[in-house]
Amino acid sequence: MGHGPITVELTRDEALVLSDWLERVQMTHLSRLVEDGAVWAPIHRLAGTPDTALPEIFAADYAERLAAARLRLLPSDDTNADADANTGSADAGEQDARVRP
Repeated sequence: MGHGPITVELTRDEALVLSDWLERVQMTHLSRLVEDGAVWAPIHRLAGTPDTALPEIFAADYAERLAAARLRLLPSDDTNADADANTGSADAGEQDARVRP
């Protein structure tokens, strides 16, 4: 069994959206959600990585870039229709409410 680091690869869109979410979550009462103190080290590491790898988080048009990345990551309408058919949900809007932030 190895003891080396584990690498997680994200697309730039995924990293941008995750970075924004982690930043917002860290500014809230995350301590109520994270009871295990050992989890904080990887959370801080994940949250800090995009700061060095994604210069676009400091761009003047950051909000627009983030919005565009979110749109690209959302499931297509066809995917939502398939999910509705598989779960038996009669209301596509109900599915969207569960999937979208």
